[in-house]
Amino acid sequence: MDGPVGFVGLGMMGGPMAANLRAKGTELVTLDAAGAGLEGAPAARDAADLAARCPVLVLMLPDSPAVAQVLGAALPALRPGALVVDMGSSLPAETRRWGAALAGRGAALVDAPVSGSVAKARAGTLAIMAGGEAAALDRAEPLLRRMGEAVIRTGPLGSAHAMKALNNFVYAAGLLAVSEAALVAEREGLDLGVLAQVLNASSGRNVASETKLAQEITPRRYAGGFQLGLMRKDIETAAAIAQGTGTPARLLQLLRAEWAAAVAARGPRADNTEIHRHLEATP
Repeated sequence: MDGPVGFVGLGMMGGPMAANLRAKGTELVTLDAAGAGLEGAPAARDAADLAARCPVLVLMLPDSPAVAQVLGAALPALRPGALVVDMGSSLPAETRRWGAALAGRGAALVDAPVSGSVAKARAGTLAIMAGGEAAALDRAEPLLRRMGEAVIRTGPLGSAHAMKALNNFVYAAGLLAVSEAALVAEREGLDLGVLAQVLNASSGRNVASETKLAQEITPRRYAGGFQLGLMRKDIETAAAIAQGTGTPARLLQLLRAEWAAAVAARGPRADNTEIHRHLEATP
């Protein structure tokens, strides 16, 4: 790459992802709204400064409005042939809109959201979905493989953000089922440790049963590392996709209602595993 990589967003996931890039020899310039820095990497003054200095920008931001704020400021300063990699959870329609805007400046956009915990971000073992034109994906993939162990090409631009939302819909369904099963089990006088063993050795096994029931829900730790509000946003994105395709998605509508109520009761920054605490308090 002809110059450093610009990395925007050094939060719970972005920080360790950027640190992995740095540790694996990628020259970085960083930008973070909260003023966070990365040891060994200089910070840009603003998005325009970052775009002027870096031929590749990696964005690890929470939503489409945050992406729009950065890209709106960066667009006039983007180098010809620049590549932007959006690794957050954006709306697919907004991703396609920004792809067209960047193409008008001779730049390319790849959507590459991630799946995995903060621990996997630290270890560089995230699963990464990647959408966009083949040439842009070929250029982005070596960088993505420094942050994840699985890079799955999903199709045209916007497809990765759509699949990430659908993946999180399925995860939320599993987490809700595990949380309800735990409540029923407790009231039946069953051992939750044994319940976790049964689920994980049987057909009820899912990510929530494997990584949340014994670790977060049973000890009431509720520190899985993903916020209720972000989970709700991904569910709403999946619902928008379903509506756009004319799919009723009845379970998805149930999840929308439960997560909206949980966010209202516990706040958007509460951990996603607090859906269990919300259900427990609901008459």
